[in-house]
Amino acid sequence: MHFQDVVRRRRMVRNYDPDRPVPPEIVERIMENALRAPSAGFTQGWGFLVLDRREEIDRFWTVTRPGTGGRDRWLAGMSRAPLVVVVHSNESAYQKRYAEADKGWTESVHDRWPVPYWHIDAGFAALLMLLTVVDAGLGACFFGIPASRVAAYRAEFGVPDEYTPIGAITIGYPAPDHRSRSLARGRKPVSEVVHRGRWGVN
Repeated sequence: MHFQDVVRRRRMVRNYDPDRPVPPEIVERIMENALRAPSAGFTQGWGFLVLDRREEIDRFWTVTRPGTGGRDRWLAGMSRAPLVVVVHSNESAYQKRYAEADKGWTESVHDRWPVPYWHIDAGFAALLMLLTVVDAGLGACFFGIPASRVAAYRAEFGVPDEYTPIGAITIGYPAPDHRSRSLARGRKPVSEVVHRGRWGVN
């Protein structure tokens, strides 16, 4: 598939065919491509939990399930995905990396950087996974784990304290689903968000 087609076809898929597992070779390609994401200092301070067995996936939804709040239909479709990948960032890896000789920072990363690159780099990796999924003819959806459920998620899957789950990705063969009502807002035009040379100049 051409790159522009991949970008244009990417969307959040919220319902999956539960009887069609993701082929192992595609799972490997998804994860290998995630490792091609850029990272500050080539720290690669990310970690990925791959859940591809039904028992593991059911446990994931049990411990992360948000309060219903009208989300029953969303959960019914999302929980059918045969593959879930949880994306984590690791701030301590960046603290250690930037204390090495070629960087030599003596102060905290928090004091030196205006934004948390450990989260940004993990987000880059997540986006590469989403694009790889589209290229393979599958669908995916990135979503957050509710803050109130993070402790239970950590305990259930043995996630070390230094790793922060920034979100999870459901992956599988798409089934008919209901498009998000948020799409009615429309995509903003380039002229509204791109500023050339000076803010406010389009």
